[in-house]
Amino acid sequence: MPLKKFRKFTAMALAGAGSLALGACASIPGANVAPGAPITAEEAQLGAQYHDQFVAEFGGEMTGPYARYVEQVGSNIAVQSGLATRPDAFDVTLLNSSVNNAFAVPGGYVYATRQLVNLMNNEAELAAVLGHEVGHVAARHSARRQQNAQRNQLLGLLGAVIGGAVLGSSDLANLSLQGSQLATLSYSRSQELEADQLGIQYLNRAGYDPNAMASLLASLAAQNQLDAQLQGRGDATIPEWASTHPDPASRVQNARQLAQGGTGIVNRDTFLTRIDGMIYGDDPEQGVIEGRQFIHPELRMSFTAPQGFYMINGTRAVTINGDQGRSQMTLGPYSGDLNSYVRNVFTALGGEQQQVTPSNIERTTVNGLPAAYGTARVNNGQQQVDVTVFAYEFGPSTAYHFASITPAGQAGTFNSLYQSMRRISASEAASIVPRRIDVVTAGRGDSIRTLAGRMAYDTGQEARFRVLNGLSANDQIVPGREYKLVVRAN
Repeated sequence: MPLKKFRKFTAMALAGAGSLALGACASIPGANVAPGAPITAEEAQLGAQYHDQFVAEFGGEMTGPYARYVEQVGSNIAVQSGLATRPDAFDVTLLNSSVNNAFAVPGGYVYATRQLVNLMNNEAELAAVLGHEVGHVAARHSARRQQNAQRNQLLGLLGAVIGGAVLGSSDLANLSLQGSQLATLSYSRSQELEADQLGIQYLNRAGYDPNAMASLLASLAAQNQLDAQLQGRGDATIPEWASTHPDPASRVQNARQLAQGGTGIVNRDTFLTRIDGMIYGDDPEQGVIEGRQFIHPELRMSFTAPQGFYMINGTRAVTINGDQGRSQMTLGPYSGDLNSYVRNVFTALGGEQQQVTPSNIERTTVNGLPAAYGTARVNNGQQQVDVTVFAYEFGPSTAYHFASITPAGQAGTFNSLYQSMRRISASEAASIVPRRIDVVTAGRGDSIRTLAGRMAYDTGQEARFRVLNGLSANDQIVPGREYKLVVRAN
């Protein structure tokens, strides 16, 4: 959550997403283009128009050797699609995001997060992910989803183009995520399978091992399961609203069948060399999650999620999720009046569709911070829910707030969250350093235990090490082979 970007996108959210919407009668670029046909000028214009906003929304664009490597692999695999004849016709971007994600938009714009790249173990897997996303573009999936969105009066282009990545939206519909809003949050299963199939075709054409699609999906499924265990969730599947793509575990076997035992290059050593040293997990400039605690060194704040809840750190919001409710921490324009600030947040949450007004606004102090809060009961289309806004003044022109939604009568679910907000000291802020990938060569005396013991975590070291390196429960260390560790940056 970089401060400047955080302010910019919160303001955009409070103002509404009108600039990203298409009218009901607007033509949709790509909707009438045959799958596999070259990129049209209209599609290229659309991608260019929204590229900067997409990049900023997902942590910003990484530059340097890591980014150039991802761009090279992505452009080369994208050419196999027939959408364009030159690699430079595609814009491949490495995003500074700690969420495992990748997506593509019309016009040859392809994106992958550094966290997803760090999960990979060879170049073929990188090509597989990027090829999968190019497959969505080639099949014009986003245009067809946008057509469905118009039919359902869900006209937000951002959601329809890139699906359910964690956007940290400020509107009530996305905060509650009930009913028809889910229609735009992910590709259909048939579209995902088609993109897998196209991605494997591109791998074969480029000379990569087509089995890389299945191995990457297996690693992502294992990461989902590990995240669920570490976060205390009973299920191992990321909810639909927390991932652009449906559960990858259900697609592994299909990808193996599509590969048909094919062979090709994987470029494991090259890949590991090229990602050595890349930041892993949260970037301190965007705030970090340590267990149930969120710490932002630049904004000098910290809070703790309730037991049983887990957090996702987005560019313009931190989302706290659980079975009993959902909350988001973000900021908005502040003029020095907390009461007005809270009322403005409620107005923005309701938008043009629904008036959301708290019964009253209370003033209090939390760990020395002036605070104000209110709760409103609304109907979200399926049931009565309580919407709470709890705001804090951090300075004459700076305020942050939680916007929470819970079942009616359970607004107190997040009381411990609200009371945990505090200002951190300069020394505490300075102690937050990033984690990075460290590629090491296993020695004759190394084992899973010895290497995992070097991981920069207090819990789940062995499980994290196995998932990071694509190792099953029965795999053992091979002396002389390179492995990834996650270590604290010096």
